[in-house]
Amino acid sequence: MLIRVKLQRQVRQICFLLNQPGVSQRRTLHLKMAARAKFFDSTISTKGEFMRKDSSFRNWITADGSSGFKAEGDRYHLYVSLACPWAHRTLIARKLKGLEDVIPYTVVDWLMGEKGWNFTDKKPKCSPDPLFNAQYVRELYFKANPDYEGRFTVPMLWDKKNSTIVTNESSEIIQMFNSEFNDFCATPEQKELDLYPEHLKAQVDGVNEWIYNDINNGVYKSGFARSQEAYDKAVTQLFASLDRVEEILSKTRYLTGNQLTLADIRLFTTLVRFDPVYVGHFKCNKKRIMDYPNLWGYTRDVYQTPGVAETVDREHIEKHYQQSHTSINPFAIVAIGPELDFNLPHNRDKMTKA
Repeated sequence: MLIRVKLQRQVRQICFLLNQPGVSQRRTLHLKMAARAKFFDSTISTKGEFMRKDSSFRNWITADGSSGFKAEGDRYHLYVSLACPWAHRTLIARKLKGLEDVIPYTVVDWLMGEKGWNFTDKKPKCSPDPLFNAQYVRELYFKANPDYEGRFTVPMLWDKKNSTIVTNESSEIIQMFNSEFNDFCATPEQKELDLYPEHLKAQVDGVNEWIYNDINNGVYKSGFARSQEAYDKAVTQLFASLDRVEEILSKTRYLTGNQLTLADIRLFTTLVRFDPVYVGHFKCNKKRIMDYPNLWGYTRDVYQTPGVAETVDREHIEKHYQQSHTSINPFAIVAIGPELDFNLPHNRDKMTKA
């Protein structure tokens, strides 16, 4: 009898607590956090390390069409998030090569919810899906492959002719934009521009390998770590590699010399997000990019390259990370700063060849 009375009392206490103001809201918040966390669960190792999966669609566009995907006008459509550093790469390459009239693009909502990226016309620069009026990017993946089981990522390049995804691998999209669409570039200068020249390919590939692992993906491995060990490992390697880049940039204007390459585009999209987001949100706070004289000047140098600044949108960047990652930032509060002026003089154009 005494045990039953105690149990009844505990049940009443629990019911009372659950009906208190704010409890239901907190319970809803926790359920949403759990749902969004599923996005990352399959990519976390037993040691709590974030493991990024490879892209699933890896077709290639060629100028002559030998791959089955010929470079043509009004055939391909690019889906991007202005917040995403991987998608940002493709917008920069598209801009520098003068492909605005050849490769149209659609921007998704900065808020990534339980079903992934969605389309909206309620936020600046976003628009509905112009091809299928899809509500979510995931619908396009299933349209390309009804049995698809991977992640629904951007950037994603769609082939309107074959009604399928060409690729969702950013590093390959920027290579294709650089070399396979030269007949469609807006100006002769943009046609001649080569961001992946033959004589620098080995150097570009070399720096890309460790910069991707340690810096581009390193900020994510730090921010999404689920153990102290995993975080310490990732963040230590991140700053060791930033120090390494700082040393390189003390001698040359760009990563591989005096010429802007795809390697610089790939690094820039991480650097431009570092102080606004990664320092606080991903706990990458040992140093800011502003604390590195060469890296900070280099970031401003690339930003001030004609066409690049207009591809950067801090509102999308800051609101995406801080509102979408509720497992890190449960109340989705967006920080006020920092104040950054990417238009300050950089003087790196005065550097001579190393």
